[in-house]
Amino acid sequence: MARAAVSGRLTGRLSWRVARLVDYRDETPTARTLVLDVTGWPGHSAGQHVDLRLTAADGYSAQRSYSLAAPADGDRLELTVQRVPDGEVSPYLTEVYSVGDPVEVRGPLGGWFVWRPAETEPVLLIAGGSGIVPLMAMVRARRAARSRTPFRLLYSVRSPAEVYYVRELAQPTRGDDGLDVTYVYTRSAPQGWTGKPGRIGIADINRGGWPPEFEPSCFVCGPTGFVETAANILVALGHAPGRIKTERFGPSGG
Repeated sequence: MARAAVSGRLTGRLSWRVARLVDYRDETPTARTLVLDVTGWPGHSAGQHVDLRLTAADGYSAQRSYSLAAPADGDRLELTVQRVPDGEVSPYLTEVYSVGDPVEVRGPLGGWFVWRPAETEPVLLIAGGSGIVPLMAMVRARRAARSRTPFRLLYSVRSPAEVYYVRELAQPTRGDDGLDVTYVYTRSAPQGWTGKPGRIGIADINRGGWPPEFEPSCFVCGPTGFVETAANILVALGHAPGRIKTERFGPSGG
């Protein structure tokens, strides 16, 4: 009986479901958050992702993976999509896809790069560009659960115009006590910001992170080079490799 129940849950996650767009928000000039309703959604953990599939009238289909941007909320999902120049899927999702339109989703997928509110050790989130998406789901899950687990977010981004969730991060709401946010700007910084734009380094992680003796859970997400650099710095600073979880993405978002 138990084996059958597990098999049923796995089959459900691997089945395609029809989702419909109910709302959207533009995060930056090239990124949009999609709010989807998916009847019968089984729920998910912060940090998981879904596969999304578009099918044209002639039967041609294209599939991409996108991180979930918010914790489970009944049948509602949020995905934040970065438009990729000359891409097959992201230009449609960020420029054409309209309220009421269908799309297929499959998931939730991934069970390792996740944070659950029952966990109490300090958390360090390190995001590069659109790698903020699954980490923002963790921030929001912490808030929704009214968790007191201390969080630190180190967010590396090219310029202020490319910061996702800018108002939400700039104006913490109820339940965000214990969340500290530090930015690293790699190309241009806002007026009045102290420091010189550049890639993330040891000083940034020392300033915005936790000491290794605190034994934080570390989550790093972003482009491959960024993730490798940040993870290597964490290890060099004394963080246990087993407490560092990484998620990386390529140009297709897969």
